[in-house]
Amino acid sequence: MRGRLRFFPKASIGTYLIAMAVATALPIFTLVALLLAQLEDNQRSILKRETAQDATALARSIDRQLQDMATTLRLLSNSPELESNDFASFHARTETSLRADTLYVIAVDESGQQLLNTRRNYGELLGKAGNLPAVEAAIKSGRIEASDVFMGRTSGEFVYNVTMPLQAGKVRALIITQNARDLAKLVTTEGLPNDWSAAVIDQSGHMVASAGATNIGFGQPFNPSILPSLVDSSGVYEDRQVLPKAMLGYAQIPGWSWKAVIWGPVATAQASILTTWRFLVIGGLALMLLAILAAYVVARQVRTTIRSIADMAIRMGEGHIVAPIETSVIEANQVAVALSNASFDRSQTEDRLHFVMNELVHRTKNLLTLVQAMMRQVAKRADSVEAYQAAVADRLEGLSRSIDLLTSEQWAGASLRRVIDIHFKSFPQAAEQVDIAGKDFTLRPEVVQNLGLVLHELATNSVKYGALSVPHGRVLLSWQDVRDKERSEPMLRFTWEERDGPPAHPPENSGFGTTIIKNHAAAAFGGTVEIDFRPEGFYWSLTAPRRTLERA
Repeated sequence: MRGRLRFFPKASIGTYLIAMAVATALPIFTLVALLLAQLEDNQRSILKRETAQDATALARSIDRQLQDMATTLRLLSNSPELESNDFASFHARTETSLRADTLYVIAVDESGQQLLNTRRNYGELLGKAGNLPAVEAAIKSGRIEASDVFMGRTSGEFVYNVTMPLQAGKVRALIITQNARDLAKLVTTEGLPNDWSAAVIDQSGHMVASAGATNIGFGQPFNPSILPSLVDSSGVYEDRQVLPKAMLGYAQIPGWSWKAVIWGPVATAQASILTTWRFLVIGGLALMLLAILAAYVVARQVRTTIRSIADMAIRMGEGHIVAPIETSVIEANQVAVALSNASFDRSQTEDRLHFVMNELVHRTKNLLTLVQAMMRQVAKRADSVEAYQAAVADRLEGLSRSIDLLTSEQWAGASLRRVIDIHFKSFPQAAEQVDIAGKDFTLRPEVVQNLGLVLHELATNSVKYGALSVPHGRVLLSWQDVRDKERSEPMLRFTWEERDGPPAHPPENSGFGTTIIKNHAAAAFGGTVEIDFRPEGFYWSLTAPRRTLERA
């Protein structure tokens, strides 16, 4: 051992690693060459993800355009001229306001006969609406729909319609139409690899608009071999027979029957990785012979040092108190000293683990008590096993969101805004229909669970019966400091106010939800709860001491 120490003097681990790097250069480069092959596959996976994301981004852009057109239809549907059949006034006002947006409005009666068309002067003889089956389908469904692309008789170009069923005077449907050429301005290949293309496809598989290297004309059918496979909301399509050496990403435009697609050759997106692969393989081969000889000499000494440290670690794992050993590597000696010290700290660590386990048991009992109470309350009012299962599952999901948040924060509490955001994720429409006002602060751990249950119940009730059950409903969730004449300590008031939804009515039977938002909320926070079923919407407020809510 002493002879080895004289031959290998004490040195830093950096010195030994440099020697090892020189000795093993070629094996490393050979490994790198293999890893680069794997990297090429990884880059393909990244390309697939980015292709699907690009398709989703295009779908969102088209969705915004269609939503804008739908919003315009809703606004126009409230025009008093339609109720009074004053189509001349409606035509004059609408034609002027939509001229700059290249949008045109058509009103049709029950048979599909055009009552007005802002592409034509008012009073001209009009026939039935183009693409009449799409108009009839929208009237039958009772909701706003986008048609397939078709050749317009009036415009002489490919157009598409967004149709809204309507009962106003003689009007049974209101249509906004636009040339497909104008929609094509939103379809771009900016940010895509060279030679890639983008397109929007209607429900029948025909091209609404496209751009890029493979520019398919308006109304032309997309590849019929691909369309049956595009069944998910978004994804990537690959087939070496149909699309050799190419990739296609797609996304369903949410709420509409159209799809957005992005496609192109894989080679143009992976050109740089292939060049890098060749250079690294050639450079690695040049170091093979030197690496084999040097690695053997250096590895023996490093292996002896590592085995000594490993033996210490094994004995420490068996519960022994170990003494530090002397090696030829300075950093290894420091590790030996650290292992020796760690063996003395083992008992203290075990004590801390016992404490953590006891705390975990305590929190688990509290959660089980809450779940048992919830299940008993739900069971009293459940009409069937299926209803009971659904009610329990819904509330357990809300509780699990609070627990996940607390776990991520190591049960030290969480900010109020994060609690609100994580519970509204179950209600996607809430992002646009709920207004939140109040200065954020950190909640106590137990408040995160209790307030989460209350918020989940309020949102669930609103989605079922209140403002969130209709597209135009609004909810204001706010909190602010208030003064209470009977209590000198600082108070905080939460309010949940619903507007523009169905009128609120008291429930015939008080269920678990009412217990949560009223009795449980008042008891958990040591405050008072006010509930009011107003004609304009449901109202709920909680006034509680700030100390019961805010983490110190």
